[in-house]
Amino acid sequence: MLQLADFPRTICGKLLSLADLEIIRRIIDANPSATRAQISRDVCLAWSWRKPDGGLKDMSCRVLLLRLHRCGLITLPEPRTTNGNGQKFSRRTKQGEVKENIAGQLQSLLPLELKRVASKKDSSLWNELIDRYHYLGYTPLPGAQLRYLINSPAGYLCAIGFSAAAWKVGPRDAWIGWSAERRVQNLHLLVGNSRFLILPWVRCQHLASKILSLCAKRLPLDWQEVYGYRPVLMETFVEKDRFAGTCYKAANWIYVGATQGRGKLDRFHKHKVPVKDIYLYPLDKNFRMFLV
Repeated sequence: MLQLADFPRTICGKLLSLADLEIIRRIIDANPSATRAQISRDVCLAWSWRKPDGGLKDMSCRVLLLRLHRCGLITLPEPRTTNGNGQKFSRRTKQGEVKENIAGQLQSLLPLELKRVASKKDSSLWNELIDRYHYLGYTPLPGAQLRYLINSPAGYLCAIGFSAAAWKVGPRDAWIGWSAERRVQNLHLLVGNSRFLILPWVRCQHLASKILSLCAKRLPLDWQEVYGYRPVLMETFVEKDRFAGTCYKAANWIYVGATQGRGKLDRFHKHKVPVKDIYLYPLDKNFRMFLV
């Protein structure tokens, strides 16, 4: 539980001081009828807190404000609508049901189509497939993100998602060689491969590494189109006790170490989580020039 003595403190990538906390309180007090969304936008404007494309860091700010509210450091107005966050995903459709087995040589499944999830229909299908068949189930991806459905003449083969990179990872940060200050400035140039699901009825050697290679070529262009800048490095985390990381190795991702088996908010080494191997893939051969 956060207390005043814990400040200054970095929350959601923002170094928050007691003066910043006072700014939030003044904004809340100045407009008692404001919604949580309006308060978030006003706080972003007061801090000039913006994304690389110039837009306000509104979603990060909402998470920050909610955390302060839950700790009793500020008092937000009651939410006026519900958004379903925290509720279990339960949508089930015929399109998401198990299909007949798809097996054979990779060549027999070509050409592969990377279909970027842009419509509500595709989004619902992606969510359903991940929830039904991925061992982690469905949860919303963090921050900036792109999702793809991989299609073929035989039907859908895969659902894959990319989102905001992890805030702080020791082996990754040491391999990149950046300072804490440069990490804060340039973390948006990293993208995390947050979900990767080959549908359970699909059996094809080399398919997973082929999909990773196609995504590495396609993603920087799509990210530029959607967010106004190009990422230069991808990361992923592979549970050591569950997977060997074979497809990432085959697609030339670089192993840089393993996590310590702690949650991202575990400052006191009390909460164990699965140890994960860390793999990185440069999207630009000069990536360190942009990061360091």
